[in-house]
Amino acid sequence: MPHILFVCTANICRSPVAAALFRQKLDAHGRNPSDWTVQSAGTWATVKRGPSRFSKQLMAERGIDISQNRAQMIDAHLIAQSDLILCMETGHVEALKIEFPHFQNRIFTLSEMVDKPYNIPDPYGGPLAGYKRMVADVEELIETGFAHIVALAEKNAHERGES
Repeated sequence: MPHILFVCTANICRSPVAAALFRQKLDAHGRNPSDWTVQSAGTWATVKRGPSRFSKQLMAERGIDISQNRAQMIDAHLIAQSDLILCMETGHVEALKIEFPHFQNRIFTLSEMVDKPYNIPDPYGGPLAGYKRMVADVEELIETGFAHIVALAEKNAHERGES
């Protein structure tokens, strides 16, 4: 079973949105989301709180309920069990590759999946418009990079003996 982990800073805005949109995309492409593990975590998720208000609102508008998500801190266990770790910023990638050097080949920015590496801005504390831009950006990256994400996760799961 392939395991994908989406990572942002506090695990309350970007990464829960990315995980939810990816699960929806799996279903839309005729793949059973229950055959996959799709999670999110934060590099600085020190408090187990729920998603930001605007992230919940914008997902609800797409028929997706993320209200039960609780922020979790990324750790060695999550890294080790993940076949693909997709981060929202290059700083997240750099930090994780330093902290977990044995798993460098699994850690990328989400935007690298479409060969356009850039940071997805964190809208936390900003207006609804910033959240809308973030959701649209994440949605476009998942849509455009979906085949590559799936292929890479499945390849890594196979190599890990989890296919």
